Amino acid sequence: MIAKQCDVAIIGSGPAGLATAIALKKLGVNDIVVLERADEAGGNPRHCGHSPFGMREFKRVYLGPAYARKIVSEAKKYSVNIALNTTVVSLGEGGLLKLSTPKGISQLQAKRVVLSSGIREMPRAPRFVSGQRPAGIMTAGALQSIVYLSAKKPFKSPVIVGTELVSFSAIATCRHAGIKPVAMLEEEKRSTAYSALNLLPRVLGIKQLFNTQIIDIEGKQQVSGINVINNTGEKSHIKCDGVIFTGKFTPEASLARSANIEIDPNTQGPVIDQFGRCSDSAYFATGNVLRPVETGGWCWAEGTQTARFVSESLAGNLPNTEKQLQLQIKNKNIKYIIPQRISLFSASQEKIIGLHHFQLRVTEPVSNGKLSLSHNHAELYSKNIKTLPERRVLIPLPDFTEVGASSDVVVDCT
Repeated sequence: MIAKQCDVAIIGSGPAGLATAIALKKLGVNDIVVLERADEAGGNPRHCGHSPFGMREFKRVYLGPAYARKIVSEAKKYSVNIALNTTVVSLGEGGLLKLSTPKGISQLQAKRVVLSSGIREMPRAPRFVSGQRPAGIMTAGALQSIVYLSAKKPFKSPVIVGTELVSFSAIATCRHAGIKPVAMLEEEKRSTAYSALNLLPRVLGIKQLFNTQIIDIEGKQQVSGINVINNTGEKSHIKCDGVIFTGKFTPEASLARSANIEIDPNTQGPVIDQFGRCSDSAYFATGNVLRPVETGGWCWAEGTQTARFVSESLAGNLPNTEKQLQLQIKNKNIKYIIPQRISLFSASQEKIIGLHHFQLRVTEPVSNGKLSLSHNHAELYSKNIKTLPERRVLIPLPDFTEVGASSDVVVDCT
């Protein structure tokens, strides 16, 4: 049952959302509801039938479905109210939510709302892959759902597009269903995921093609093959009966975007301050809705932190958002940085510790770079870095003061 009012509404029941709910309960915030549009809680791990999940938060290894059951069980242990089959239609100013439930349309006024709606993979259309539209074209997430939740085998010999962690997860899903991928395509010259994972396709006889992208898809009823091109302009044909588009994740932030909550063009997720607050201070964001993409364990830890910030906000202990420092990215090789704002305390306020680090990623490999953070032309932090795209880079979050509050904080990588 959903009341008309609550202290905190949490949108999404994945690791970040349930961690937030559990931590809030532990902090004494009891009037909570988790809103989940699916008919089962647990988020994406429900249909990731592989390990490892749970090492960070439970100190043991789970397969995805078992991990999902574990986090739901933890939530129930703390009497967290999870409303299933409940879709948030719109976000209103100040935490007013419009819901679509099995009983019809309703409204919920929450004092605070936590966005933890996760991410989605980029399907075929936004990748501008032409050709026919036969059966057998899907994302890795759709494949996992078909295999693990519906026990179906959509093809026998597909091609996997991408080399992110989820791409190798797609290999594991294929093996579970008795499917044998014929090739793995990557536009760049190296794998996006850790290079050690390249042993898996080699052992399984899956051909890896780097500097190669898909041109079009052939087939009438079912995929019959694809045409590809490499970086030298050489074209070739691969016979297959399916195409799995993996990765290139985007935060599921459509609700925030339609509510005029500020969106970062770099992350495609909500802009937040060091407490996870959005541009409407009734809203917080946590987990993969902030940026693509982090592990379930990282999202769990982030949700736990967010609960503390929400609790402090309900108590009126956070600074207002009138005085903020903005993070300015100076070098185009920095893909994004979060948080994007720093809210400043007044002299009379007791300071609350927010997130411990800025998190950023780069767009191109950095072999001998200097990462720096500066404010008012004074260097606050620097270190030499060696990193690749899609690797987490952390910068300790300094203790900012109101001095120079009108100027930006600049992050650079040279």
